[in-house]
Amino acid sequence: MVDPNIPLKTITIVGGGTAGWMTAALLSRLFIHGYTIRLIESEEIGTIGVGEATIPAIRSYNGLAGIAEKEMVQATQATFKLGIEFVNWRAPGHSYIHGFGKIGQDLMWLHPHQLWLKALAGGHARHFDHYSLNTLAARMNRFCPPDARNPGSPMADIDYAYHFDASLFARFLRGQAGGLGVERIEGRIVDVKLRAEDGFVDRVVLADGREVGGDLFVDCSGMRGLLIGDAMGVGYEDWNHWLLCDRAQAVPCESVSPLAPYTRSIAHGSGWQWRIPLQHRIGNGHVYASSQISDDKAASVLLANLDGKPLADPRLVRFRPGKRYRAWEKNVVAIGLSAGFLEPLESTSIHLIQTGITKLVALFPGQGFSAADIAEYNRQHDFEFCDVRDFIIAHYKVTDREDSPFWAYLKHMDVPDSLTERLELFRSSGRFFMRAKAELFREESWVQVLVGQGLPMRYDPMVDMVPEDQALSFLRDIEEVIADCARSMPDHAAFIARNCPAPRLSEIA
Repeated sequence: MVDPNIPLKTITIVGGGTAGWMTAALLSRLFIHGYTIRLIESEEIGTIGVGEATIPAIRSYNGLAGIAEKEMVQATQATFKLGIEFVNWRAPGHSYIHGFGKIGQDLMWLHPHQLWLKALAGGHARHFDHYSLNTLAARMNRFCPPDARNPGSPMADIDYAYHFDASLFARFLRGQAGGLGVERIEGRIVDVKLRAEDGFVDRVVLADGREVGGDLFVDCSGMRGLLIGDAMGVGYEDWNHWLLCDRAQAVPCESVSPLAPYTRSIAHGSGWQWRIPLQHRIGNGHVYASSQISDDKAASVLLANLDGKPLADPRLVRFRPGKRYRAWEKNVVAIGLSAGFLEPLESTSIHLIQTGITKLVALFPGQGFSAADIAEYNRQHDFEFCDVRDFIIAHYKVTDREDSPFWAYLKHMDVPDSLTERLELFRSSGRFFMRAKAELFREESWVQVLVGQGLPMRYDPMVDMVPEDQALSFLRDIEEVIADCARSMPDHAAFIARNCPAPRLSEIA
């Protein structure tokens, strides 16, 4: 048994890629003294690499890890991201943007979307994208960081994330972690040895016979879950009945102009396609349900909808939507795909890696392992995955589409009670209430997606307390201010060229 009075000294990370090196980079930065941190990875084993788009919380990770934005952007061929455009999701030909940052301005206690809902019913409102600086700037391909010098301006409320090359990001983090003393061990794990007395992982065995021990093991081995699944026997909760997509075809293509400061998600008959613009290329992928379309046909759909010349053949990725029943078992913590997978519709894959690491830091077992700490980690793991799951399901459930068996099933399927309750509250009054501090998507996100997807909803009855001419004048003011601010912002490509252009890949190889 582990003596609870003996401090942990050695952290062994199994697997590299984005999850492994994000873990190594942050732990090595925060645990400056007293810990040996090592990472085992094999060049023989490829990485999934799905998801080159992020959400604004990545900037908090970078801050904790001591990463300079300009250096990271240049090293990873990154661009900036103001939100996600959803094309064909509500209906073929329809488009809306889920933007980061603030929507308009409140009128007393009333949020702008409440005023907009009443104006829309009377035929007096424009497309909802006109009421958020992030969404309108995205439409105009403009970008700049927030300007805190004028807190009353929408320019102060710009929020943003990044698009980057995931393999280059992992390489960049590997350099950061190595500089802070993380030991990288090259090798393929062929066996896991457990302690007979308590079932904890004692050591892993590499193909060449070397053995690597540790006090705490972090499983970043991908969907296989080498430690959490194979060795610890923790099962997997499958959500395929709500999230039909279980495969993706991914391919890069040549860049085209303009350089969009947003991710694009384009709905097809049996899934959807991502478009992620980087400085050196565009990342593309077709996420689809294998029960509805063949792999060859899915690849053909992807290739037929590229903006530039493909730079490789499509690469097939299989996945299971869902999560581990527990992400922390004994002395193993699963982070990344080993903990669960949700399709990258809202760019949450890297974020869930990030929260897995920060939860581990917050509940770190300094001396032995506490059952209370482990239980709390697993409670938060369960909540976070279910929270993101509901938001993703909402994109499929709330739609006018019934033009294929895929969309017909999703529109009429039963959904989790937690999502049903939220949708009913929106239908009733357009209202939103946080259920927990840990919720990832706040009111602005839910409003933009549900309005964009076409959920019928009544406005808050308190809107009727505001004279109609005053409410309409207030909305017009928001439109004008947002438009003026967006026009004042620089072109996205010009901003990058002036501030953070990436070198040619041959120069950083």
